[in-house]
Amino acid sequence: MPVVESSTRVYHVTDYGADPTGAADATAAIKKAIADAFSPPSNATMTAGIPDLGGAEIHLDGGTYLVNGPLTLPASGGGNFKIHSGSLRASAEFPTDRYLIELSAGSSAASSSSSYHYEYVTLRDLMLDCGYRGGGVAVVDSLRVGVDNCYITGFETEGIAVRGGHETYIRNTFLGQHMTAGTDPGERSFGGTAIRLDGNDNSVSDVVVFSAATGIMVTGGANTISGVHCYNKATGFGGTGIHLKVPGLTQTWLSNCYMDYTSIVAEDPVLLHVSGSFFLGDANVVLKAVTGVARGVQITGNMFNGRGKGVDIVQLDGAFGTVEQVYVQQNSAMGMNLKATTARGSAEGNGSSWTVDFAPVLLFPDRIGHVQYSLVAGDAFPGHTLRNISGNQVVVATDKAVSATVHVLVDQNSN
Repeated sequence: MPVVESSTRVYHVTDYGADPTGAADATAAIKKAIADAFSPPSNATMTAGIPDLGGAEIHLDGGTYLVNGPLTLPASGGGNFKIHSGSLRASAEFPTDRYLIELSAGSSAASSSSSYHYEYVTLRDLMLDCGYRGGGVAVVDSLRVGVDNCYITGFETEGIAVRGGHETYIRNTFLGQHMTAGTDPGERSFGGTAIRLDGNDNSVSDVVVFSAATGIMVTGGANTISGVHCYNKATGFGGTGIHLKVPGLTQTWLSNCYMDYTSIVAEDPVLLHVSGSFFLGDANVVLKAVTGVARGVQITGNMFNGRGKGVDIVQLDGAFGTVEQVYVQQNSAMGMNLKATTARGSAEGNGSSWTVDFAPVLLFPDRIGHVQYSLVAGDAFPGHTLRNISGNQVVVATDKAVSATVHVLVDQNSN
């Protein structure tokens, strides 16, 4: 390994002997460059005493580098650091349970006094080919990490995995297990998860997931997802676009996304917002009951376009016994069944009983929390009353037969 002396904080991996053609293993050379970059230029520190590396850069010089093992950061920790501008490709010997780049202190984390080990680390302008061996990037117990303008493919586990830590921002990035642009004959066999958020306070924005069994798996609360285009694997083939697997405390804001033949699944959603998004090809929102709780859910202002197969824009998977502050409204649909938690309808005729059937449109079965109605009977003034609301049907009765029109507004929330 060559001895490199540099007066700058930019470490070029080719200076360490890394082969930019991808013909020879570059793992040791790149790790040596990383080790040198982790020599702090001063005693300055960041959060919880993390050493400030002064903006040190690992520059890949636009090369393609073969790696036999993961590129790990020193367990001593560090921040204000960047890896950028090149391609990494996993070799046939790359371990199947590791990631090309790992921000993880490993077993030394148990002896550390801080819950964070890396801060303000930026991975930018990278092409990561996992070679169908392991994953792309692992961010573990790290703070304010940016993954920006990357292309990650060939992952068998996850393209990007975030575990613990705080405020990882994934932006302007493309992820797919297979390089394809839709209508791939092998779509049914797509596997892996493009992004897994197993932590809080993270953000995914302006990201495309073009092939994977699951686009984004969220297992931690308080995350935001916006501007994401998922066409990773059609729901009809067993795929999921975004899976919010945080039953009971979802705390997820999802907006301005394009769900392309692949759906959103939320388990026992509590504090979930979905708005301003476009759903194509029968893609929808599925509320999955685990213990049967839905609370503080807003699914509003979205557009749905289906294939006329009777798919509901919002679908229940299981029974919900607790439903509070759930608002599904002001969505529009073509070729799919519109579902809502509020609805209005009318019935007219001659008689003493009028029935307005809301069962086809109301989301939750046999649940009406609030009814408002008016009866218009011309010059007649009959006595009238709300007779029944079971089965999501509103029945209004009069004390005598009249020619009248009944207008009804219902809400499945009681408050």
